[in-house]
Amino acid sequence: MFITCPSFAFLLLTLLILMASMPNHSTQACLGGGSSGVNTYQKSCPEAEAIIFSGVERAVADDPRMAASLLRLHFHDCFVNGCDASVLLDDTAEFVGEKTAAPNLNSLRGFEVIDAIKCELELACPETVSCADILATVARDSVLLSGGPTWEVPMGRRDSLTASKAAANNNIPAPNSDVATLISKFQNVGLSQKDMVTLSGAHTIGKARCTTFQSRLNGAGLETPGLDKDFLTSLQELCSDSIVNNTTLAELDLVTPATFDNQYYINLLSGEGLLTSDQALVVGVGGTRDLVQSYVEDPLKFFEEFKASMVKMGSLKPLTGIGGEIRRNCRSLN
Repeated sequence: MFITCPSFAFLLLTLLILMASMPNHSTQACLGGGSSGVNTYQKSCPEAEAIIFSGVERAVADDPRMAASLLRLHFHDCFVNGCDASVLLDDTAEFVGEKTAAPNLNSLRGFEVIDAIKCELELACPETVSCADILATVARDSVLLSGGPTWEVPMGRRDSLTASKAAANNNIPAPNSDVATLISKFQNVGLSQKDMVTLSGAHTIGKARCTTFQSRLNGAGLETPGLDKDFLTSLQELCSDSIVNNTTLAELDLVTPATFDNQYYINLLSGEGLLTSDQALVVGVGGTRDLVQSYVEDPLKFFEEFKASMVKMGSLKPLTGIGGEIRRNCRSLN
C-alpha cells in the first residue's frame, strides 16, 4: 500500500509547534531494561512522541470516534501473543493475519492512522520506532485527547514476525461474555480480575454495532438482571433495522459518549450497560460490583488504576532485544 507523507520541512515545522505546546510525555526506560540494547528513542528519535501525538490529534479532530478505535487496536493487539503489533499485519502466503478474526472483522479501524504516523516516523527516524510502540502510545494519547489521564509509556517493544487468526478468535473476550468468562480471558493473558473491571472502563468512549448485542434485543435482554427496561426499549428502536443493516451503531456511553470519564460505571449501576459483558460487571454482589461502585464514587481512583492497568497490559510478552524486528511498514514484514 502506497502512503503519501507530508514534506519533511512541513513535518519539522509542525514538530516545533507541537513540542512547544503539547504535554510533557517523556519516555521511560525501555521494556527490556537498560542492558537490553533496545531503543528508548530519547537519542535515536527524540521527536517520536510528538509525531505520534500530532497524528492522533489530527485523526481525532477529523473523527472523534477514532480515539476509541485506536485504544481498541492496542487492546486487541496485546491479547494475542502480547503487544507486538501482530494485529496490524495483512495476510501473507505464510500466515493468515488477525484482521479477519471474528472480534476484528468489519470492526477494528484506525489502520490508516497508524500507517500515516509510521510514514512520518520513517521520514524522521528510519527503521527506529516499532509499530508496537506506536500502538501503545496512540492508545495513551487517545485517552488524553478524550479528556482522560495520561501516563508514561514504557518503550522498547519490537514487532512480531507473524500473526495468529486462531489466537485472536480464542483470546479476545466476546461482547456477550459473562463475568466468569471475562475473568478467565484476562487471567489467561496475565491480567487480574481488577484489571478486567478497570480496563473495561475504556468503554466510556466509542460505539458498538447493534449486531454485537443482538441477542439482548431479541428478548434475552428482558432476562438480564438489573437491565433498565426503558434503556432496552431505546436500543430495540435504534437497532430495529440492524438485521438488514448491520452498520447501525450505538453509543457505549449515552451520557458523555466522547469524554473519557467514569460515566461508564455510573451507567452500569443504572442498568444502562450497552454490552452484555458490560452489564455483567454489576450482576450480583461483591467482587466486580464493589469495584464498579468504588469508581462511581471516586473518579480519580478510576483514572489512577486505569493508568496502572494500561501499563501492565502494554507490557504483556513484549518482544525485545533481538526478538522480532522494527517494521518499515506496519502492515507487512521487512
